Amino acid sequence: MPVEELPTKAPSLRLSEKLGYGVGDAASNFFFHTFNIFLLSYYVDVVGLTAAAVGTMFFVTKLFDAVTDVVMGAVADRTRSRWGRFRPYLLWAALPFGLVGYAMFATPDLSPGGRLIYAYVTYSLMMIIYTVINIPYSSLMSAMSPHSGQRTTLSTYRFACAFFAQLMISGFVIPLKNLLGAGDEARGYQLTMAIFAVASTLLWWVTFATTRERVQPSESQAVDLRGDLKDLVRNRPWIVLVAVALFTLMNVAVRGGSTLFFMKYYVVGADTPVFWVFDRTSVFFLSGTASLVLGVAATKLFTKHFEKRTLMILLTTANAIGLGAFYFIPPDAYGLLILVNCLATFIVGPTPAVVWSMYADCVDYGEYTYGRRTAALVFSGAMFAQKTGLAVGAGIAGWILSYFGFVANAAQSADSIVGIRLMFSLFPAGLALLAAALTFLYPLRTDDLRRMETELAKRRAASAE
Repeated sequence: MPVEELPTKAPSLRLSEKLGYGVGDAASNFFFHTFNIFLLSYYVDVVGLTAAAVGTMFFVTKLFDAVTDVVMGAVADRTRSRWGRFRPYLLWAALPFGLVGYAMFATPDLSPGGRLIYAYVTYSLMMIIYTVINIPYSSLMSAMSPHSGQRTTLSTYRFACAFFAQLMISGFVIPLKNLLGAGDEARGYQLTMAIFAVASTLLWWVTFATTRERVQPSESQAVDLRGDLKDLVRNRPWIVLVAVALFTLMNVAVRGGSTLFFMKYYVVGADTPVFWVFDRTSVFFLSGTASLVLGVAATKLFTKHFEKRTLMILLTTANAIGLGAFYFIPPDAYGLLILVNCLATFIVGPTPAVVWSMYADCVDYGEYTYGRRTAALVFSGAMFAQKTGLAVGAGIAGWILSYFGFVANAAQSADSIVGIRLMFSLFPAGLALLAAALTFLYPLRTDDLRRMETELAKRRAASAE
């Protein structure tokens, strides 16, 4: 029986609250998705840094995140305010999130070494602010409803909004930076990111204003970080999802970071205008992301027929096949590129909504098994796995470019073209297959979720008496 059909009664969440929660990930993606697709290319082709130096920067900055993610999770779990445990951070960190995100693309006129230092400082600051706002935001879902089915619905709204933002970013970053920059790419990126910074800040405040926290840890739960960490590393479902996230986000980073290089240096006529301000590259991004949005919208259709674990395995495997197919598509087969990309992205669309709902189930598992509810710590570990996967993947992308002899803004050698094609197809496909294989180890099934929900509801009712 799919999770959404679990026989539990739950107060319905208002549409405004579901949408309000969802637009938080739209706010996040104004920078997150921009980084995934454009940041490596921006640093290499616009700022003038070497691909190897950028890859190393992405990797090195994650060492500090190992500390900040866990600290933020522990802090959020212990926050007490009139707005709850998680919502205050959406209010406080929204403006710094926008400002630092803009600063990353406002590179001053410095020496090559100065530009690299500036990149290290602003990127590191952004990762800290990202942690401060996104760990509470992700944890908020587990506090809005105690029921797995409703959390899956919230997660679906979240990623529908996130991918709609990605649709806007994929389609409009290139036209906007060309229009606003009037031939100056650096200026175009600065002005485009200024618009995104304002939109992101406002949307975070909308999420704060429209959501409510309903599920709280027991008042008798003592403060014990060591105990919380001990319970976390014994949480088998969480351990599996963290491992899956590492490979999944490495896949996302390698492919996302290579897309502009693939279009610019491999695909024939990628800058050919199609309509209005959109060239073939913009249309490739737009069509793929539109298919991703449709995939998210179809999440409920998929979860009606498959439980979460099975669905993740099937969709991730199918997506890997689609990714691998790109290696065999010739550079002048633009229509086939569009078709395969749309199919692959539609297939992967439901997976983020499903997997984040599974993280919320891990929170319930920890409370059910060990008697302690540590939502933010669970999601901080998930966020660390995500950022580590993205950083390692982006680092690998930079190192691969360097290894195969990539030269920025020049005709590429045959070896360099092979490296770009591998980055865009077979390499991420292999990472996706590894993620699918690891998902077989995830232990929670529908009967387990039903049993946990029933028992936890009894415990909360007893503690309220």
